[in-house]
Amino acid sequence: MNIPTASPGGPVWRQAISGAQILFVAFGALVLVPLLTGLNPSMALLGAGVGTLLFQLVTRRQVPIFLGSSFAFIAPIIYATATWGLPATMGALACVSVMYFVFAGLVARHGVAIVHKFMPPVVIGPIIMVIGLSLAGVAVNMAMGKAGTTIAYGPSLLLAVVSLGTTIIVSIFAHRFLKLIPILIGVGVGYVLAAFMGYVDFSKIAAAPWFAVPDFVAPSFNLSAILFMLPVALAPAIEHVGNVIAVGGITGTDYTVKPGLHRTLAGDGLGVLFAGMVGGPPITTYAEVTGALTLTRNFNPVIMTWAAVLAVAMAFVGKFNAILQSIPTPVMGGIMILLFGSIAAIGLKTLVSDRTDLEQPRNLVIVSTVLVLGVGAFSVEIGSVVLQGVSLCGVVAILLNLFLPKVSKP
Repeated sequence: MNIPTASPGGPVWRQAISGAQILFVAFGALVLVPLLTGLNPSMALLGAGVGTLLFQLVTRRQVPIFLGSSFAFIAPIIYATATWGLPATMGALACVSVMYFVFAGLVARHGVAIVHKFMPPVVIGPIIMVIGLSLAGVAVNMAMGKAGTTIAYGPSLLLAVVSLGTTIIVSIFAHRFLKLIPILIGVGVGYVLAAFMGYVDFSKIAAAPWFAVPDFVAPSFNLSAILFMLPVALAPAIEHVGNVIAVGGITGTDYTVKPGLHRTLAGDGLGVLFAGMVGGPPITTYAEVTGALTLTRNFNPVIMTWAAVLAVAMAFVGKFNAILQSIPTPVMGGIMILLFGSIAAIGLKTLVSDRTDLEQPRNLVIVSTVLVLGVGAFSVEIGSVVLQGVSLCGVVAILLNLFLPKVSKP
């Protein structure tokens, strides 16, 4: 995509600075996903940059949205990588794009109502909660120094508490711009403390080249991994719809009409496909970027082009990638405690906002069944195909919602 030399948004240099600001706001969450899942942070930057450009191509650069790594896939990626390996996980993530294309086709044909028919809050809410709670133990073990680190329990706990505490303080008490980047600040403070304590290996950073081509991962396709990963797309797809509407509310433009929700979904799906094919995490719309738009009041989609180009450029800076990979595990564990809990809370908020009546046996059955199956890691084996975790929960929730009779309110 060509970068314009001028636009109604102001001089090119000002657009570039605005784009850098957008990338900075999205940066903490963008690289957090690969750091937590063991993927290459450079591939996350590359996937987000190219994915955003593909999104702009499909939507004719009419929507001021930047796509970054999706939190919904953190727990599934960790599990899938341990179970089927990284190539199969990447293949499954690439196939997740099929769900976006299906949603886009359904919306183009039937309108947004079709999505809410099959995936109302009583379905989406508990699925999001399972995504957050299913690997809570992983976050706790990382924070206590029991996984992925040689740092002892005491120092690990200190690093985790400082990182978590800083993030909480910033998210609650900070104002304006700082309130948009609590994760980035929390990781930064934890990293500095770890460096003073001698737990950061600077030799790898010094040895890393300035320019380095990211390590691409060729995907392989495993049916069990694909079926496991596909239902995870339900949550970010619904989140996508909400964010597109939210951005439209800020800018005063209904993007569900022009360029159309089917185009934004297809653009997001195309970005997800690219990320999976090269070895990066799936991408989605970012609430942080929506918040930045609210503060800056700069709605020109060109600034998202600049943010995307800068993300691609940073993917090839070897020292930058080495710095990200030098962050100690307990620091990330402290962040994961808040992050996984926040995801579960979003699922709960989905139910509360819809005023889902859990005194109705139908709703109670759906929510309780999904939660226990997901948190309890229930699995169903059909030949060589295994359904478990979020995938099983997604299927069960949709089927229960379709077949359990609805009780009319008195």
